[in-house]
Amino acid sequence: MLGRFIKGGEARIEPRVESIANLPVAVGASPVADLEPHGDEFLALKVDLHRHLIDRFNLASLETASKDEILNEIRPIVREFVRGRNVPLNARELDQLTSDTADEMLGLGPIEPLLKDDSIADILINTHKRVFIERYGVIEETAIRFRDEAHLLRVINKIVSAIGRRVDESAPMVDARLADGSRVNIAVRPISVDGPLVSIRKFSKNPYSLERLIAFNSIRQPMVDLLRIAVQARKSILVSGGTGSGKTTLLNALSSYIPSKERLITIEDAAELQLQQPHVGRLETRPPNVEGKGEVRQRELLKNALRMRPDRIIVGEVRGEEAFDMLQAMNTGHEGSMTTIHANTPRDAISRLEQMVGMAGMPMTNDSIRAQIASAIDIIVQTQRLSDGGRRVTSISEITGMEGNVVQLQEIYHFVRRDVGAEGTIIGEFRATGVRPRFAQEAATLGHQFTKDAFNPQVAL
Repeated sequence: MLGRFIKGGEARIEPRVESIANLPVAVGASPVADLEPHGDEFLALKVDLHRHLIDRFNLASLETASKDEILNEIRPIVREFVRGRNVPLNARELDQLTSDTADEMLGLGPIEPLLKDDSIADILINTHKRVFIERYGVIEETAIRFRDEAHLLRVINKIVSAIGRRVDESAPMVDARLADGSRVNIAVRPISVDGPLVSIRKFSKNPYSLERLIAFNSIRQPMVDLLRIAVQARKSILVSGGTGSGKTTLLNALSSYIPSKERLITIEDAAELQLQQPHVGRLETRPPNVEGKGEVRQRELLKNALRMRPDRIIVGEVRGEEAFDMLQAMNTGHEGSMTTIHANTPRDAISRLEQMVGMAGMPMTNDSIRAQIASAIDIIVQTQRLSDGGRRVTSISEITGMEGNVVQLQEIYHFVRRDVGAEGTIIGEFRATGVRPRFAQEAATLGHQFTKDAFNPQVAL
């Protein structure tokens, strides 16, 4: 059976000197057992093995093969590979390495180990030649590569076909998602000049809570208490921030405080929210088909969601005319709804909402649009990715109404930068502004109390 998937019909092992050719191994020690499962050296071993295999296998034929068939084919090759590099593995470790390699060949190829590494937040593929990752806010290049552009395109097609989408010259861009909810953006020729570009935004298998965000120095306990009370008091929240600033992560964390008895409807371009409540309906947009028909936009989903008896509607991100319908929902019995928006400041978020409502083409004056925003949105949470890679909640503001034709904002908490450390680390602290939220009294009637110094500007949080 050996050779069915091998180019030329037979396997040929040629020892090569690679960066992991001679891993340091202590007497009696097992390199795989001693290395972290997703550590750099073990990852390098798997990457090099995967390179070795993709150079020799007919990858197209693998798509119709079962895992058992692939295991039978690659087991002797893996054994010879490990022996040629003087890496002593026992039978169990060799089987595990073989199984992992087969998973990668059946899965998403060379990037499969990266998808399993929970410390990696983003995988950025710049054509088949270079793969970058973001870990702890820092982007670094990896040794991983695809054999050629055709190999990368096979992996891309495997991603998009799993959710019924396509990517080719007539539709060269697509937003997709993996089985675990990770979001994928893909651009291929002709719009991608040098070859396919793939960006994968990973999400933790264990959704972040606000308590975990405290541990990461992204927020402080009094700020968490404010947001928890706001969610439970059914205050509508807008999470604002730039790309990669943690908007969706924060939205997931906030949703955990919604009572489990409430019915939630989520609306997204690519389903990536990980709500933990038992009563959740998930809606996702759909692009047009080959004939340019069948498109379902967020605005249509929002209108439909209103007929599904939701207690709250959670929109992954507003970016167009659906903003009008979202504000209408918040103003007509769906208080406590949430969404995110791309904006650099809370004031910019209000301006962007105003522009998006104007895109709906409704005959409304600017003043009436602003009045709708002031009535619908209660809290704006600003997130930011700082220059050191850290993500912070830099501001929590409350909309207090209108004064003339201006939406009034009062900031309750903010992040104050103090200095920059030797390695570029941002040094700062979270502070209250001294302003109490206007809904504090309403929250008290519901049994929610703030701590004594929660809004004391003299106390560092």
